[in-house]
Amino acid sequence: MIFNKKGEKMKFSRDVVKIDPKYEADIVRDFLKAEVKSVPKRDGIIVGVSGGIDSAVVASLAVAAVGKENVLGLILPEKESNPISADYAKLIIDKLGIEHKTVELTSSVASFDAYKNRDAIIKNIFPDYTEGYKFNIYLPQNLLDADRFNFYTLRVDDGKGNVREKRLSKEQLLGVTAAANVKIRSRMIALYFWGEQNNYLVAGTTNKTEFLLGDYCKYGDGGTDVECISHMYKTNIYQLGEYLNVPNEIMERTPSPDTFSLPVSDKDFYFCLPFDILDPLLYAWEYKVDPATAAKELSLGEDQVRRVFRDFQSKHASTKHIRQLPIAIEKDWSASNSGVSTARA
Repeated sequence: MIFNKKGEKMKFSRDVVKIDPKYEADIVRDFLKAEVKSVPKRDGIIVGVSGGIDSAVVASLAVAAVGKENVLGLILPEKESNPISADYAKLIIDKLGIEHKTVELTSSVASFDAYKNRDAIIKNIFPDYTEGYKFNIYLPQNLLDADRFNFYTLRVDDGKGNVREKRLSKEQLLGVTAAANVKIRSRMIALYFWGEQNNYLVAGTTNKTEFLLGDYCKYGDGGTDVECISHMYKTNIYQLGEYLNVPNEIMERTPSPDTFSLPVSDKDFYFCLPFDILDPLLYAWEYKVDPATAAKELSLGEDQVRRVFRDFQSKHASTKHIRQLPIAIEKDWSASNSGVSTARA
């Protein structure tokens, strides 16, 4: 059974993920204020401002918690970032009146040979691939209509109207995504570099939709001091954005990982459903709503709902390690391997 914040039984519907934005904003504000004052005490909050809705909302709530003079925004581009990301990041930074720095990450990413190794993989697939080409990867988008495996496809655009695609092998996918994760982890290194100099708390920007389904990078955007919106679905973040008067350009921007030279939406890259359908279904899956009930309320077929639930379960299970702290022998492994003693002789 599903209950609201007052402990009352709730009937599942499309609106079940609606929130009271003032109530939630006040909770996050108070949470951030308390964490800044906790041990070790911090002097403010640092946020990586991406030009997207999540970081815009977190930056706004950080200002509400500790004041604009105690919030630092970092804009973190690299050579393949969408230029509009920095423009939109500056929009929310200017609106909030917070201090900011732009830290260019291309040399950091290149120092790991991330571009070089990734390009070698792509060139092995498309031999004519050169630096002037752009690329992304995406999943099949027929989740509601067909059982399928989540095989990624590489899309390459030569900039002259010629677009080609080919499905990636597991090894090829791992190489491409490892390079993308270097970008994400470089962002976090920059946040801690500047955060520690200022004695600032690093605020994460991962929402509940991303957290439950594993659409974030361990020790990248998942490596933070606090996660203040991970209890709210993506659609909740838009509701907060409207309440907080986030600029329309950001509110209307298509969510994207911004880690590939050719833009790709979060929907095409990972979720395979629009958020207005995804989030109510994710709620139904999380709280074990009967598929027939969810189907009726969302005007879907029961087989479609069951198919989506299987996809959620697969993504949640396969990304379990991302949500966990490192496993330690003395408190995790030994308890489940009772025949092995960890006592010292």
